[in-house]
Amino acid sequence: MSDAVHKLSFEPFGEAESAPVPTGREYPVDQPDTPWLESLHRLEILDTEPEERLDAIVRMAAAQMHADLASIDFVDIHRVWSKSIWNSRLFHPQLRQFPRENSFAEQIVQTGAMLLVPDMQADHRPHGFYRPDAVLQMRFFAGVPIQCSNGITLGALCLAGAEPRAALTQEEILALENLASLITDQLELRSLRAVTQNPITQNQATEARSPDVQRTTTALAASEVWPTPEELQFALDREQFVLFYQPEVEIATGRIVGLEALIRWKHPRRGLLAPQNFIPHAEENGMILPIGDWGLAHACRQLQTWKKDRPWLESLRVCVNLSARQFTRHGLADQIESLLSSTGLRAHHLGLEMTESTLIPSIGTTVSVLNSLQRLGVSLHMDDFGTGYSSLSHLHRFPFDVLKVDRSFVKRMTMGTQPLQIVKTILELARVLGMDVVAEGIETEEQRALLHKLGCRFGQGYLFSPPLPADALEQLLESPETRIGFTTKDVSPLSIS
Repeated sequence: MSDAVHKLSFEPFGEAESAPVPTGREYPVDQPDTPWLESLHRLEILDTEPEERLDAIVRMAAAQMHADLASIDFVDIHRVWSKSIWNSRLFHPQLRQFPRENSFAEQIVQTGAMLLVPDMQADHRPHGFYRPDAVLQMRFFAGVPIQCSNGITLGALCLAGAEPRAALTQEEILALENLASLITDQLELRSLRAVTQNPITQNQATEARSPDVQRTTTALAASEVWPTPEELQFALDREQFVLFYQPEVEIATGRIVGLEALIRWKHPRRGLLAPQNFIPHAEENGMILPIGDWGLAHACRQLQTWKKDRPWLESLRVCVNLSARQFTRHGLADQIESLLSSTGLRAHHLGLEMTESTLIPSIGTTVSVLNSLQRLGVSLHMDDFGTGYSSLSHLHRFPFDVLKVDRSFVKRMTMGTQPLQIVKTILELARVLGMDVVAEGIETEEQRALLHKLGCRFGQGYLFSPPLPADALEQLLESPETRIGFTTKDVSPLSIS
């Protein structure tokens, strides 16, 4: 936790003159680049649409701190621009962007430290309130820096309240810093997705500033989208896709109770590719349907193979992720029923995992499809729970059997009271709704022990096992006595080559 917390002195000042706010398209050509601006522009986040996961963090910050306004603000050359904003009182166009000069957000970027103003007096406001105070009349402000993965501060997670309040406690400061770290994680994931979808070297990025190179790059962009539908179909026909399996275990004992199937592409030239390198394109061009069908069928056939002559695997379940296109395709329940029949599996052997973004666009359709799958008897899992934008408001309508706690909460629950309270709330919510919980991303014994103490029965993560190819995973299934993730005497998949 950072010890640097800046408090502003109070000086009377007049209302700022209203002036147009320069946008990102009005940069002066002679503006020297700085590491902060280079990092900000590399992210390509300015003037983009809202994103669910960042919106969820903003709402979480407002709820935890009982704030009237919360936002994720990035500091550009002339302006402060909000990627995400939540306001309990009103919305005004000036909330989206405003002049950078003397703003609170600018000061946070310059100092790299938290900024706290417990009370902005009506007649002695501190110079630089981060939003037009004539519109909002806020009196309390707190902001923590948002950094990119290289440690450069790009903006701030900001909170404001209509009433003054006492200085924040150390636990509240830590909670805000943890939420800012979540934003950093999301920025890193966003950057990785951009790199994998449109790879470019650092030298190419520098050269791209030339107008000639920019024109050439633009002309080539449309022809360099990879992979194409034809390449994905070729990979499917040549059996280049493979499934890895990550065990889900009983936290108290290390007993394997389920497996999550995760797709990889064994590309002949590019090597073993993770799904983020090709699944987004498959979703866009429609190839996700045949690839998803292959994954479902292959996982079911593999489990049936493992179950032969191993009666102790009768209760084992394999879980497969469904994309939005698969979920909304007509006749999904009939397809699943036919697949179970052809592979000889019973319904309880299959789990279907869906993220909230897969479900939300049409609540009525979602409920209908989920009910049809529930009638089959397959297990329904909500993946990455807690990161969506309306989990609590719709969860009671969805007939899920399992909530999977997102790894970002598990990672931070040993860092302070607030992250721990989030995990406790999810566990209690699941208990009230009669659902099981699987905690994702368990990496340390401290996390395992704390989850066990909180009453979480199941988990997965590198403490127990990374995702493994089928032949390596089969070694863990050879004996009903196998336990993983505890001592060096246990069977440890980390040592399996």
